[in-house]
Amino acid sequence: MQNQTERFAAAKYIKEIGRGKEGARSMSEEQAQELYGAMLDGRVSDLEMGGILLAMRIKGETIDEIHGFLAAAEKRMQLLHAPIDSEFAPVIIPSYNGARKRPNLTPLLAMLLARKGVPVLLHGVKADLGRVASADIWRAMGTEFANNAEEANQQLEKNRLSFITIEVLAPAMHRLLEMRRVLGLRNSTHTLVKVLQPFIQPALRLTSYTHPEYQVMLDGYFTQKLSSQRGAAFLMRGTEGETVASTGRAQQITAYFQGAVSVLQEPESQLTAEHEDLPQTISAEDTARWMKQVLDGERVVPSNIANQIEHILKTAKAIKQQVN
Repeated sequence: MQNQTERFAAAKYIKEIGRGKEGARSMSEEQAQELYGAMLDGRVSDLEMGGILLAMRIKGETIDEIHGFLAAAEKRMQLLHAPIDSEFAPVIIPSYNGARKRPNLTPLLAMLLARKGVPVLLHGVKADLGRVASADIWRAMGTEFANNAEEANQQLEKNRLSFITIEVLAPAMHRLLEMRRVLGLRNSTHTLVKVLQPFIQPALRLTSYTHPEYQVMLDGYFTQKLSSQRGAAFLMRGTEGETVASTGRAQQITAYFQGAVSVLQEPESQLTAEHEDLPQTISAEDTARWMKQVLDGERVVPSNIANQIEHILKTAKAIKQQVN
């Protein structure tokens, strides 16, 4: 078996994936797992790493490649246990985009679900320059982060809610995310973190896309590769990339569960007026203050988010019943 510190020769892969959008050949699931595992283990040189990331950005990921990448990633991340005394399967909410133009209400979605008794894992970046990250709002709310898997499990047991940063959940993936600062471009890891399933038990993943080609790829991935042992997934167009319902026009929500694909929420064809009662600005402080008022019952939950919560509750309960 090759030692983790031994250099991995990636040239044979770059030769295939680096021929441009039309000439590149895709990797098999096994090849993708081997290559991404070596990347995560730090066995790929900086020069080769840059070549791989740029080649995959131009070529685009196939379903088999995503599945292989995820297999490698999930072997190297912290694994979590869902509370056994909940009537709901855990819900996983990735948060990697934040807010630029409208308030980031992803933390509100997580907190409202936890109040219903749903174990919710929120994971994302610690900060994002130029955007208001969920972690910024979390800090403004005075809420603690999980420092390791054990703390996350304890928080899920006690409060039904935990926020763990990707730096803690999967440090090697965080390192690859940070390469955006060097290359100036997103890479495959930005897609992978949005579909992670770190629970040993089946769970419900809330996922989103920003570009149509990713909707096609993720639809194919969940249709072909999602097993009932891993739970279910919801897919929707992101609200500035976040997987929380918009306060304006409702997005389509597609569910993948037990081998079936169903549309839970039809997209609104007309642009509705924005929910009038929103934070004054997108700042973490204003958003946290407004969220506290919603949680205290002083303000109304935006209707699209309330509808999203009902869909989540129904599916999370069905997943848990399937396990039992």
